[in-house]
Amino acid sequence: MPESQIVRPCPKPGHVFSCQGELLAVPAGWALLPPGDAALSRRIKQDGPSWTVKEKKGRKEFPHGIWAPAHRIEALQAARKLEKADPAYTQKLEAGRARRAQAEVVYNEDFTQALRDYLNFHPRYELLAKRLSVLIAAHATPVGSGTVARTKRIPIEQRAEAATIAWMRHQTTAYDHMQIPRAKGARREVRRMLAQESKRLLESYRRGTRIDVSHCPLQAALR
Repeated sequence: MPESQIVRPCPKPGHVFSCQGELLAVPAGWALLPPGDAALSRRIKQDGPSWTVKEKKGRKEFPHGIWAPAHRIEALQAARKLEKADPAYTQKLEAGRARRAQAEVVYNEDFTQALRDYLNFHPRYELLAKRLSVLIAAHATPVGSGTVARTKRIPIEQRAEAATIAWMRHQTTAYDHMQIPRAKGARREVRRMLAQESKRLLESYRRGTRIDVSHCPLQAALR
């Protein structure tokens, strides 16, 4: 009996590559369950041996379906179809969406406040801080954005700082148009230097320094 494992896609029909690069023939009687139904995919994996197909691009992995015995896929698909036909299922989905939507509203508010706390602008620039925090939150908080604001590995205060510096890197510096050498660590060093530049600019607003708005990159970005 084949063991469950993660495999890579292969252009040869009915075959996949193991993570070690070995060419594997899909077992007889197996079928490919397309990605898209997370609940069904979980049940297929829990129900017995399966091969999960993932394609790695850079640091990300993209699903290409799950190979498993065809009769198991058909049985679980039929059960899933009956489940979805039940009115209680629709009610459960709607209640879940409402909870998630409310949670997103709360998180957006909390993150926006964390941004304002990090900016900590002088009262002279309080309105600017409010506007800036709303802009950064709108960019960083959407579900699936992949930004640092969505991670739970660091406290929200650190997420706010990282999101602010990332937004400023793209909006107030020439980073997006720089020709950065492909040498190891070069991009990290450029980002470090630009982060220092952004922090110096933010510090001017925290101190309440009178700033020539016509030459300020932050003001230009907001315009």
